[in-house]
Amino acid sequence: MVVALRYLKGAWAPTFPPVITEQSPRRLVVFPTDDISLKCEASGKPEVQFRWTRDGVHFKPKEELGVTVYQSPHSGSFTITGNNSNFAQRFQGIYRCFASNKLGTAMSHEIRLMAEGAPKWPKETVKPVEVEEGESVVLPCNPPPSAEPLRIYWMNSKILHIKQDERVTMGQNGNLYFANVLTSDNHSDYICHAHFPGTRTIIQKEPIDLRVKATNSMIDRKPRLLFPTNSSSHLVALQGQPLVLECIAEGFPTPTIKWLRPSGPMPADRVTYQNHNKTLQLLKVGEEDDGEYRCLAENSLGSARHAYYVTVEAAPYWLHKPQSHLYGPGETARLDCQVQGRPQPEVTWRINGIPVEELAKDQKYRIQRGALILSNVQPSDTMVTQCEARNRHGLLLANAYIYVVQLPAKILTADNQTYMAVQGSTAYLLCKAFGAPVPSVQWLDEDGTTVLQDERFFPYANGTLGIRDLQANDTGRYFCLAANDQNNVTIVANLKVKDATQITQGPRSAIEKKGSRVTFTCQASFDPSLQPSITWRGDGRDLQELGDSDKYFIEDGRLVIHSLDYSDQGNYSCVASTELDVVESRAQLLVVGKPGLTSLGSPGPVPRLVLSDLHLLTQSQVRVSWSPAEDHNAPIEKYDIEFEDKEMAPEKWYSLGKVPGNQTSTTLKLSPYVHYTFRVTAINKYGPGEPSPVSETVVTPEAAPEKNPMDVKGEGNETTNMVITWKPLRWMDWNAPQVQYRVQWRPQGTRGPWQEQIVSDPFLVVSNTSTFVPYEIKVQAVNSQGKGPEPQVTIGYSGEDYPQAIPELEGIEILNSSAVLVKWRPVDLAQVKGHLRGYNVTYWREGSQRKHSKRHIHKDHVVVPANTTSVILSGLRPYSSYHLEVQAFNGRGSGPTSEFTFSTPEGVPGHPEALHLECQSNTSLLLRWQPPLSHNGVLTGYVLSYHPLDEGGKGQLSFNLRDPELRTHNLTDLSPHLRYRFQLQATTKEGPGEAIVREGGTMALSGISDFGNISATAGENYSVVSWVPKEGQCNFRFHILFKALGEEKGGASLSYNQSSYTQWDLQPDTDYEIHLFKERMFRHQMAVKTNGTGRVRLPPAGFATEGWFIGFVSAIILLLLVLLILCFIKRSKGGKYSVKDKEDTQVDSEARPMKDETFGEYSDNEEKAFGSSQPSLNGDIKPLGSDDSLADYGGSVDVQFNEDGSFIGQYSGKKEKEAAGGNDSSGATSPINPAVALE
Repeated sequence: MVVALRYLKGAWAPTFPPVITEQSPRRLVVFPTDDISLKCEASGKPEVQFRWTRDGVHFKPKEELGVTVYQSPHSGSFTITGNNSNFAQRFQGIYRCFASNKLGTAMSHEIRLMAEGAPKWPKETVKPVEVEEGESVVLPCNPPPSAEPLRIYWMNSKILHIKQDERVTMGQNGNLYFANVLTSDNHSDYICHAHFPGTRTIIQKEPIDLRVKATNSMIDRKPRLLFPTNSSSHLVALQGQPLVLECIAEGFPTPTIKWLRPSGPMPADRVTYQNHNKTLQLLKVGEEDDGEYRCLAENSLGSARHAYYVTVEAAPYWLHKPQSHLYGPGETARLDCQVQGRPQPEVTWRINGIPVEELAKDQKYRIQRGALILSNVQPSDTMVTQCEARNRHGLLLANAYIYVVQLPAKILTADNQTYMAVQGSTAYLLCKAFGAPVPSVQWLDEDGTTVLQDERFFPYANGTLGIRDLQANDTGRYFCLAANDQNNVTIVANLKVKDATQITQGPRSAIEKKGSRVTFTCQASFDPSLQPSITWRGDGRDLQELGDSDKYFIEDGRLVIHSLDYSDQGNYSCVASTELDVVESRAQLLVVGKPGLTSLGSPGPVPRLVLSDLHLLTQSQVRVSWSPAEDHNAPIEKYDIEFEDKEMAPEKWYSLGKVPGNQTSTTLKLSPYVHYTFRVTAINKYGPGEPSPVSETVVTPEAAPEKNPMDVKGEGNETTNMVITWKPLRWMDWNAPQVQYRVQWRPQGTRGPWQEQIVSDPFLVVSNTSTFVPYEIKVQAVNSQGKGPEPQVTIGYSGEDYPQAIPELEGIEILNSSAVLVKWRPVDLAQVKGHLRGYNVTYWREGSQRKHSKRHIHKDHVVVPANTTSVILSGLRPYSSYHLEVQAFNGRGSGPTSEFTFSTPEGVPGHPEALHLECQSNTSLLLRWQPPLSHNGVLTGYVLSYHPLDEGGKGQLSFNLRDPELRTHNLTDLSPHLRYRFQLQATTKEGPGEAIVREGGTMALSGISDFGNISATAGENYSVVSWVPKEGQCNFRFHILFKALGEEKGGASLSYNQSSYTQWDLQPDTDYEIHLFKERMFRHQMAVKTNGTGRVRLPPAGFATEGWFIGFVSAIILLLLVLLILCFIKRSKGGKYSVKDKEDTQVDSEARPMKDETFGEYSDNEEKAFGSSQPSLNGDIKPLGSDDSLADYGGSVDVQFNEDGSFIGQYSGKKEKEAAGGNDSSGATSPINPAVALE
C-alpha cells in the first residue's frame, strides 16, 4: 500500500482522496488555566477543506470569539483562548472533524471535550469523632469529583504523613480506616489532602478531631469487613486494563488478609499485593481472569470473607481493519471491517462521512457480513468510507478510500536479475507489478509458453514465481509479463541451479568414560563452483575458535575431544555450508562414570527420612538420616536439608545447610523454640530433584535470646526528641513465643547511669532532649527466659534545629558572559545545629545592566554537597544583573542567607525580529525589521548580507549599518529576474549575533500586485474583508474605503501580508461598496450588505463623549479598584505571623499549589507558575473564578511556602506577554498583544 500511495502521488495521478494524518485524542480534559486546542490535519489533492461538528451540529470555529484557526493548507486545527475561569464550560461536547475534497470526505474520531473547574472543598463543620480504645472507626475524606484520577494523602497539621500499617489503612476511596484504635491515635488534626494532577493543585479537608477514650479492658472480637460491607459484589474488568480489588477489615487483634481464587491459581506473574495485603492488583486482565476472587480476614477469634465475581469485558478491537485501495474501472471493491469486543460491538458504515442509512438507495453497493462491496466501479465511485464500531466501553473508527483510476501496468522489480539456488531447494523469482486495473502477471519460458504446466512451478498473488524441488535442467531464462487494458510490460529473470551440499559421512553418537577421549568424523560433497566450509558446533556453541586448545583438536573434518568430563556431555554437530545452502549432521555424546548407564537428568527423590537422637533436643540438636537418591547418571553433588515451622511460617521452607553428596546423615544445630519439620533434597549438575517426604514435627525448648537487633539508629524528628529505631529480630531468633527490647540511652561522654525502657515495637521516642546532642544507645533482646548478649553501643543524635551559620562569600569569578564561579568559606559546624547536609545556592536575574525588569522573578536553585564550598552557575544571561543567596542546610531546614550581587559581561545579541521585504520597483527592495528581543549588551548596529540564490552563495555583499536605532534599509541596483537570500545580524561590541534569513525578489519577479482570492462577509454592524496572499508576491501597503449612501467609513492603511481587515461601526441592513487603492490608484471593488432590520440614527454627540469626561470617569474607577484590592490583600494576609502560630491554628481548607509529588518540598522554579488556588501549567497565571482568587480584581497571586508549610503571599501584576517588537517597536499595542521591552 505504501508503494501504491507513492505511485499515486507521482506523475501518474496528481490527485488523491483526503487522509486524516493527525487529530486530537478521543478524550480531552480542559482545566481553567488551559486554552482549548482541537487538532485536525489531513493530506489530499485537491487541497482539503475542513469543517467541524459539535454534538452532531455544524460548528464554525471562525465565528466564535477568542478562536484562532491555523491557516495551513493541510490543517483545520483551532485554539480557543478564554478570558475567564468558566469559558470552557460552554464549549463542552463531542467534536468531529471532516476533511473533504472533490474525491471524498475523511472523518476524525469523536473528540469528547470536558471542562473541569477549579477544585474546592465546600466549607463544612466537622464534629469530633469519639470512640473507645479498641473499637474501629472510619474517617471519611469524600474529595470533590474530578475527571482525572486523584491522589489522596492523610497528614497532620505539621505536614507529616499519618503512619499506615496493618491496623491503620487508607482505602482506594480515600477514607482512613482503623481496625482498632489506640490511645496513641488521639489527635485533633487528621487532615485529608486531595491532589488534582490536572490542575496541579492540592486542597485539604477540615481537620478531624479523633478522641479515643482509654479503657482498662479491651474486648477481643472477630474480624468484620469495613469495605466492602456486603458478602459479595460483581465487578466488570476491561481486557488489557488493571483490576484492583480491596478488602479492609476491623477487629481485635488486628486481622490479616488473604486472597484466594477458587476457580484456579492466581497468575503469579501479573498479580501484586499492596497496602499490607489489603489490595490485590491484577495487571493486563484477559478473558481467562473471569471468575470468583475471595478475600479472607482472620484473627485468633474467627474470620470474615467477601467474594468478588469478576466479569471480563473488552472495548472494540480490530480483527480486520479496512484498508485503502486503488481500483480500475469495472473491478469489484471490497472493504472488510471485522471487529471483536465484549459485548459484541455494533458496526456501522459511512460514505464520505454520511451514514449509509441516510443515503439514497443505490444498488451499486451492499453491506454483507461486515464488508462494504461495490460492483463494477467507475471513476465517479471514488469515495472515502468510514467503518465505525462501538460498544459501551469504547469506539473504533477506520477511514479507507476507494480510488477508481486508470494506470498503465508497471513492473517495479529490476530487469535481468540473476537468481542462484541448489538442487532440491525452492527458488523465488520476483515480479512486483502495479497498475489500475490491477495487471495480470504471467511467467513464460524461453519458448513463450506458460511455466505453470509443471506442478513444481507455483505463482503468488504478488507476482512472485516459486519453483520447488529444483533440478539441474531448470537453469535458464524466465519472462514475467504484466498486462492490463492500458499496456503490457516484460522483464527477464535468470536462474542458475547448483549441486546441493551433502554430508556423505556424518559423526556418530558415542558413550565414553570420564577421562577418556572421543573422535567425531565428517565428510561432505560440494558444487565445484561454490566456496565450501566444514565447521563443528557443541550444544549450539561454535568450536572452531577452540580448535587449537588442549581440549579440542579439529583437522580435515575430524573433531577430537580430550579428557572427557561430565560437562562435555551434549550434542555435537558437523555443519557443511556454501553461500547457498547449509546442511548439518548431529551426534550425541554421553559421559559416564561406569559403563552401561544411559539415562540423564536431575536426581530422583530421597526415598526415606528418619530423625534420631531426639534426647539431644534439650541441647537444641537432632540427628537426621536419609536413604540416597538415584543420581540419574550424573553424580549427586550435595544434599540440602530444609525445615518448615507450621506455627510461625507455614508453607515456607528454610535451608539449614548442605552436606556433600556422599553423606546420608548429619547432626543439626537447632534454634530454641522452633517447631521443626524437615525434608532433604538431592542436587546434581542438572539441578535439584524432588524433596523427600517430610519428617515428624519436633519442638525445641525455649531459651534466652542469642542475638540482638541490628541497624540501631537514633535520630530526632523534632528539636526536643530522639527516635531510636532498629531492625527487629526474625521470629526464628526469638527463642520464645514473644520477644521484647530493652532500650538504654545516656548523653555521650558522661559516666552517669543509663536510662532504659522495655518496649515491644521496634522504636522508642525519647522526649525532652536538648537540640542535636549525641547519645550512647544500646538495644538488647529480652524474652521470658532472659536477656540476650551484651549489646554494642551506637551513637545517635537528638533532633536538629534550623542552622544559625551564615556562609561567608569569598568572591565571584566571572568565567564568561554566561557563567560565574561562586566561592564561600566553610561554615562553623557548631552553628549548623545538626548534620551539615549541604548548601542551597539561589540566584535570579534582576534585569539587564541598562534597566531592571519589573516582571515576575524566576529563581534558580543549585544544591551543593556539604564538602564543597564553590559552584559554577551557567546558563546566565549576558549583560545582566543577578542577585545571589547562599544558605547552609541540615535535616531540619535552611539557615540565614548570605547575599551578593554581580553582573555578567556583554555577549552577542539574539536574532532580529520580523524581517519584512517590501517591493519598491523592479530593481529595489525596502527591508523592515525589529530589534532582537535579547540585546545581551548595548547594540552597536547591524550587519546586512545578501546574494542571489542561483549562484550558490557567490557574489555575496555584506556591509555594516552603524545606527542601532535603524529599522529600515533600501537596497537598489538589484537584478529584476533573480531571487535573493537576505541575512541580517544585530551586533554588540562582542560581535554579530544570530542571523534572521529571508528570501525574495523585486517587483518584476513577484509580478503585478494582485489581491488574489479576496472576499467580504458582514455582521450587523461590521464587515470582515479577507484575502489569501499570493505566493511570491511582495508585501505592499494599500488603503481600504467603505462607501454607502450618505456615509463613508474606513480610510485605513493596510499591509498585504496581514490577510484580513475588520471594519466596525457600520449601519445595519445597509449596502456598502468597498474600494481598494494602492498608491492613490483604484485597484479593486466589491460590495457587501450588513445584517439587521434597518439603519440606526445616531444621537448627537454630548459631553459624555468628550475626552476629559471619559478620562475623569476612568480615574475614579481605577481608584476604586485599587482600594478594593488593598482591602482584599489585608484580609487575606492578615499581617505577619509566626510559623508556630500557624501550626497551632486550625488549617483552613483551601487550594495549595503542588510543587513535587511529595509534600513539604517546594521549589521557586514552580512557585512562579502557581497562584493561590489557581495554578497554571504554562507559566501564565489566569483567573479561575474561585471565591479566594484575586484575579477577579485584576491581579494575580504568587504563593510561596516556607519549609514548615506556612505561606507568604506575594502579589504582582499579571505576567506580561512578550511582544515581537522589542523596546524600540513603533507598532500599536492592544490588550491581547501589549508591547513590552524585553531585556
